[in-house]
Amino acid sequence: MKIIRLYTGEDGESHFEDIEIPLECGGPIGNLSKPQKATSVIFRETADDYNYDWHNAPRKQYIIMLDAGVEIEVGDGTRRIINQGEVLLAEDTTGHGHTSRALNRKPRKSVFIVLE
Repeated sequence: MKIIRLYTGEDGESHFEDIEIPLECGGPIGNLSKPQKATSVIFRETADDYNYDWHNAPRKQYIIMLDAGVEIEVGDGTRRIINQGEVLLAEDTTGHGHTSRALNRKPRKSVFIVLE
């Protein structure tokens, strides 16, 4: 399963990386990843005018976009759209950080799975 990783590089800037979560056959229920420890789950809703200036992820966490996407920009100007149904692994807890903006003036529901 492909997900998008947002991390801080040695240059102190946030970067994107596409990573693969390995899946193994789980029989009739489908393919499964190995279990990962999580400490909490947070449900979030952002407004249609959401525009959060430069910031870091407050903790290492997966973010699952439920019903809308978000545009994220990193320090080198690269922008990516994380669409509905996609998963972001936010790990840029230090450095310059990133920005995030609502897409198409739509509110967004997401789930944060905290890993630390």
